[in-house]
Amino acid sequence: MITVPPSLTVLGWIAFEYFGGSLLNALGEMHKVGFLYFLKYYGPAPNGIVAVAYVGWVLFQALLYTVLPGMSTGQLTAGGELLHYNTNGLSAWAITVSVFTLLWLAGAVDPSIIARYWGSLIIVFNSYGYILSVIAYVKAYHAPSHSRDRTFSGSALYDFLMGIEFNPRFGQGWDWKLFHNGRPGIIGWSLINISYGALQYQIHGYITNSMVLINLFQAVYVVDFFVNESWYLRTIDICHDHFGFYLAWGSATWLPTMYTLQAQYLSRHPVHLSPLAVASLVAVDFGGYIIFRSANAQKDSSRLSNGNCNIWGRKAKVMRCTFRTADGKEHTTSLLLSGWWGIARHSNYVGDLLQAYAMCALCGTKHLLPWTYAIFMTWILWHRCYRDEKRCSIKYGAQWKEYCSLVRWRMLPGVW
Repeated sequence: MITVPPSLTVLGWIAFEYFGGSLLNALGEMHKVGFLYFLKYYGPAPNGIVAVAYVGWVLFQALLYTVLPGMSTGQLTAGGELLHYNTNGLSAWAITVSVFTLLWLAGAVDPSIIARYWGSLIIVFNSYGYILSVIAYVKAYHAPSHSRDRTFSGSALYDFLMGIEFNPRFGQGWDWKLFHNGRPGIIGWSLINISYGALQYQIHGYITNSMVLINLFQAVYVVDFFVNESWYLRTIDICHDHFGFYLAWGSATWLPTMYTLQAQYLSRHPVHLSPLAVASLVAVDFGGYIIFRSANAQKDSSRLSNGNCNIWGRKAKVMRCTFRTADGKEHTTSLLLSGWWGIARHSNYVGDLLQAYAMCALCGTKHLLPWTYAIFMTWILWHRCYRDEKRCSIKYGAQWKEYCSLVRWRMLPGVW
């Protein structure tokens, strides 16, 4: 977990740079010549200027996170804390993309600059992810922000991987987890895609419809994330995951390198889609988006109104439940039985997967590497289903069994 995923981020770059996008050919060469020689001969080179530029990028995003207006309240933590968060991501995204575009139009920046220094950036991403993980681990022991929300497993390795502190912070309001989950990586996602679109034009002299669509699909995904940033405070990443290597390295490295593989692939291997393929993939992607967004909106509406709302034109059906936090206090909540949530217990994940597969299908089926995002999302959402249900079973006890008897299916009615 600590060494294999970082190696994959470098391997993906090597496959694109030297092996025509073929992961199998890259792995075959590594097996033939040995790992160390393979890395020495094909691996990306570090670049001090790139490292300084990345530090400047993180500091710029930290400045925007600090000074822009926007504040939301999260859910009650297991330790009984009700925390406030800076939810100004949409403004930060708009400012960042605007600045990049203006610099490009003024001729001050080559728009393909990110793509052209991508190998060196991967080294910086990994370095930052490791450093951040170590700092978070040490801080959890010596300067915790909320000591009642720490979790110790008894295994130093597991604690490093999954995190000890729930919400490490600077002071009362500067949240490490929300900042790193949402800012350097996700805002950077948009700029990376734009940069690879520019690289495609510079290499081939044109931009394909598949490149336009991957930029559109993923821009919608990113903007939706920031428009609904206050909703994100009630997702598993913020509500239940502690801040360790899994989130720190994942948001710093895995997200920008692996979620952008489609644009990386298309810049070197243009795919011209037929009108029928364009229409079909647009339908699948936006159909998935509608399911994803409407399912989450239904859940949010029910939570905020305590079940007193209408869903699909009818009064929402809910199941009232109780649970206790670590401070011993009992709380009441409700589980939704209407709309998408009356069909399956994780309908929002279905929408997420439809979008993921539509994005990867833009690259065709010649190589496996650009499909890594869909494969990863399938695995992580399948895993999250079980994590969610285990957590809910512990939290609600027999009440959760009753809920599962009322909503039988996890994701796909009649299948699973």
